[in-house]
Amino acid sequence: MDKEYVGFAALPNQLHRKSVKKGFDFTLMVAGESGLGKSTLINSLFLTNLYEDRQLPEASARLTRTLTIERRGVEIEEGGIKVKLTVVDTPGFGDSVDCSDCWLPVVRFIEEQFEQYLRDESGLNRKNIQDSRVHCCLYFISPFGRGLRPLDVAFLRAVHEKVNIIPVIGKADALMPKETQALKQKIRDQLKEEEINIYQFPDCDSDEDEDFKRQDAEMKESIPFAVVGSCEVVRDGGTRPVRGRRYSWGTVEVENPHHCDFLNLRRMLVQTHLQDLKEVTHDLLYEGYRASCLQSLARPGARDRTSRSKLSRQSATEIPLPMLPLAETEKLIREKDEELRRMQEMLEKMQAQMQQSQTQGEQSDTL
Repeated sequence: MDKEYVGFAALPNQLHRKSVKKGFDFTLMVAGESGLGKSTLINSLFLTNLYEDRQLPEASARLTRTLTIERRGVEIEEGGIKVKLTVVDTPGFGDSVDCSDCWLPVVRFIEEQFEQYLRDESGLNRKNIQDSRVHCCLYFISPFGRGLRPLDVAFLRAVHEKVNIIPVIGKADALMPKETQALKQKIRDQLKEEEINIYQFPDCDSDEDEDFKRQDAEMKESIPFAVVGSCEVVRDGGTRPVRGRRYSWGTVEVENPHHCDFLNLRRMLVQTHLQDLKEVTHDLLYEGYRASCLQSLARPGARDRTSRSKLSRQSATEIPLPMLPLAETEKLIREKDEELRRMQEMLEKMQAQMQQSQTQGEQSDTL
């Protein structure tokens, strides 16, 4: 006799409805030398125009320009699914004559987002935390060099344990296919030699279909992604409209896998690994920062975050979190009790005022 139907199979539908109603958020950072097509690529990836009000400085102004952090947000809806996309741009990176330590504002910004999230997580209103942490950093590499420059290496070293890094070769239409493959291999060798960690794709589950496994293998082989961005629609041969760039020698199609890795980058970033990027940010990178903060509270002299050992997906949950000193714990408890007491007093005052106004209203009605 078959078992009676209880209804547990509907649980995924409940989670789906709740997630769709709440919506999703994703914070993407773009960094790299000016003129590599960062803004164009972002507009191409998300079919939007985030930079229509941007004013490009003249060449003379760039010589003394310092790196700044710009945050732009847009809400995108597709098929009833809403995504709040925040793009963190770094204009001025590598523009000045002296680029020493120009990446420090980026490091401070990433750590400030971790600090804000930790502060909100420790507060009373934990249900409405706004996640402003950077989930992914697209780092653009010039196609005209011979791999990573010293500035690239210094920047990646400074942030590789704080954010998911995805290396991108900008303006890949400037290279021949053989040149592109040679540059990719050179960059991969340099990343390994300099011991720089980039985003690691999770292994495919055994029950995944062959199509997904094939696409996953293609995306892994494409790193660093050689991309071309364009929002302009051109006609290939005067017949088929495509997004691309037209030159005297032909047309480069943005969404043609034989021309560039744009499709693989968009598939990885949006369709297949967006949630994993967020989970790695929370479970690995943020937990490492949180553990470092707790350790610094337990041992005030140990504040050097750069000396902590490298993390992996498995080791993130194995980090020993020391207990806070008793005096520190009692202090936090007293502060929370005091805050609750103040809130209770405010509530009682508001209730008394409401009762008083209600009594006065009844008296005026009687008169």
